[in-house]
Amino acid sequence: MKLQFAKQPSKLFLMLGVLVASGLLMSNCNINPNNTDLTEKNLKSETIVTGLNMPWAMAFLPDGRVLVTERSGKLRIVKGGALDPQEVTGIPKVYYRGQGGLLDVVLHPNYKENGWIYISYSSPKKEGEAGDDNGANTALMRAKLDGHQLTNIEHLYKASPNVRGGVHFGGKILFDNKGYVFLSLGERGQKENSQNLNKAQGKMVRLHEDGKIPTDNPFVKTKDALPEIWSYGHRNPQGLVMHPTNGTIWAHEHGPQGGDELNIVEKGKNYGWPLITYGIDYDNSIISDKTEAPGLEQPVIYWKPSIAPCGMTFVNSPKFKDWNGDLLVGSLKFQNLEHLIIKGNKVVKKEIIFDKIGRVRDVKQGPDGNIYVVVESSGSIVKISPKS
Repeated sequence: MKLQFAKQPSKLFLMLGVLVASGLLMSNCNINPNNTDLTEKNLKSETIVTGLNMPWAMAFLPDGRVLVTERSGKLRIVKGGALDPQEVTGIPKVYYRGQGGLLDVVLHPNYKENGWIYISYSSPKKEGEAGDDNGANTALMRAKLDGHQLTNIEHLYKASPNVRGGVHFGGKILFDNKGYVFLSLGERGQKENSQNLNKAQGKMVRLHEDGKIPTDNPFVKTKDALPEIWSYGHRNPQGLVMHPTNGTIWAHEHGPQGGDELNIVEKGKNYGWPLITYGIDYDNSIISDKTEAPGLEQPVIYWKPSIAPCGMTFVNSPKFKDWNGDLLVGSLKFQNLEHLIIKGNKVVKKEIIFDKIGRVRDVKQGPDGNIYVVVESSGSIVKISPKS
């Protein structure tokens, strides 16, 4: 008997074939299917503000205006897509040298109720302070905005000691929505002090929102340790954000030549600089022959060569729903953004987007759900949004 085949397969066979094919495709694909729909081709970038001088950070006010820090010591307002020619007064004297100056600006989580604006800056040495004459270190203040003037100014914290030189101020500010504010501190070019618990260099500090030191900080009862320290062994953290759903705190920091790091910052942990590193010094000398050691934290990822990461935001927007939970990281060196796909607390994939956008200083998601990028090299703010 001759076997006969139906001219058209049954619907059941068709469905089975589709399912099998789909399974084979997914099993041989290294891409998270939840992250495949949205790509750079679906996005557009547009410069919405120009005329800034060395912009460092931005904060979105509830009325639609944007505050922008200029590292030279000016706080500017953007309104209706235009840079207000009148600068904000009341900014303290800043140590504008090298990487120092006016740094981060962040609104209190309850800004609509209390009006507090938090600002970090490199503060010159004042009489009676410890450290080098003509030196400086990172400080945190808060104030309220009345028109173009800062009022109710409160100086909350200053890292000690003062150090001469213009490198590694850190300066990123983060609220954890539990009543605490974190401030990143660079090691000011003195790498050995990252491991010294009685110096506020190469540290992450945790304060109450009024600048007081929490009694449950990890080194409060440690002899000779500074009680404000939350974690240590950092080099120069330039990105500091909190995961929108699980509340973990993520920071990236500049390594030396190679070895930039992305870390999850946890209470009392030592992140290793300079005892372990994936980089070498700028003169090609060896800083450490170890990349790991007992009691020292490993980064989530490291970059080699260095990208000079600056600015970072978790995506949490209906406009970028395929990227929700992922990180966007700016690069000063390569002048682009990196999209890091996050699963759990791991980076499973990364991709370059918006190559040659410029030297990125800050990356934030705006209240409208779009992504905004502060570009130092062009003195501009760029908006990234889905194409219509």
